[in-house]
Amino acid sequence: MHKIKILEGTYKIRGKDVELAGMVFPMVEEFKVGSQGGYVTVDGTAVAGFPDRNIKIRVDSAESYQKVNSNTKVTAREESDEEVIDRLRERFDILEDMTKACKKGDVRAMIVSGPPGVGKSFGVEKVLGKHELIAQLGDRPAKYQVVKGAMSAIGLYCKLYNYADKDNVLVFDDCDSILQEDLSLNILKAALDSKKTRRIHWNTDSFKLRNEGVPDSFEFKGSAIFITNIKFDNVKSKKMRDHLEAIESRCHYIDLTIDTEREKMLRIKQIVKDGMLNQHGLDEETHERVVDFIDINKKELRELSLRTVLKVADLAKAFPTNWEAMAENTVLRRA
Repeated sequence: MHKIKILEGTYKIRGKDVELAGMVFPMVEEFKVGSQGGYVTVDGTAVAGFPDRNIKIRVDSAESYQKVNSNTKVTAREESDEEVIDRLRERFDILEDMTKACKKGDVRAMIVSGPPGVGKSFGVEKVLGKHELIAQLGDRPAKYQVVKGAMSAIGLYCKLYNYADKDNVLVFDDCDSILQEDLSLNILKAALDSKKTRRIHWNTDSFKLRNEGVPDSFEFKGSAIFITNIKFDNVKSKKMRDHLEAIESRCHYIDLTIDTEREKMLRIKQIVKDGMLNQHGLDEETHERVVDFIDINKKELRELSLRTVLKVADLAKAFPTNWEAMAENTVLRRA
């Protein structure tokens, strides 16, 4: 298979034409003219950053590329900062759109998985908070609740009953105990079932249910969102994996894993620019200084995350004249 070096050509990535001048690809098919113009077909599988299939690179003519020695190495393509930000923004925009769909009742359940401090909760609560404000203005009861920490099976049953109506959403944020206990998982399976009617039963006598006026069965019409640090694919216990697979099969699954230091830093810059620190009442210059502090010290931070950004912003608000010294002693590792 011949290899070619692109002299002038583009390929559409995430809806944008990206210049490929200087890149080397294995050629599959020579220059042709199609309904949308000229192109040369190359093997995208061989080059990092492209689809694992043959792709068509837009070129003006056969002079837009040249054949090179078969020993010439193909070129790995690195995403630009703007492309990384667009990719991450798209992923988190999908999270917000899916949260809206849960609120409407179009989506019954969603699992949001990813490491701590990337903004999983921020995106979900931003959407639901807008609906909460509208409910408060209309003097209507809240239709969503964020549940954090440990929860028993009977506590889960009661919570689902209290938010069983359509348009209600329960958000289980780092409430992983309900995903690790048999009875809780069986209750969730019933609540998230794909059948038209989702009826949940509690078949043992309970003083708590009688005391709180909760029936021993009810129909659940609400939605649930699970925000967790658990990577479902990495669970080793077969029993637990079987349970989680049963829950996952009933839910939409969004993986918000951000693997690299560069991606984490770009995500921080993006979300600060989008207004994450506005509630702190800091001026624009201080916003930039906070982000610069994180960027300069990212290798020494105890944790490179949005939570650390909020901690530093808290210090900037509390100690306007010496917050950087305070931050150096609270969020950085000791040498």
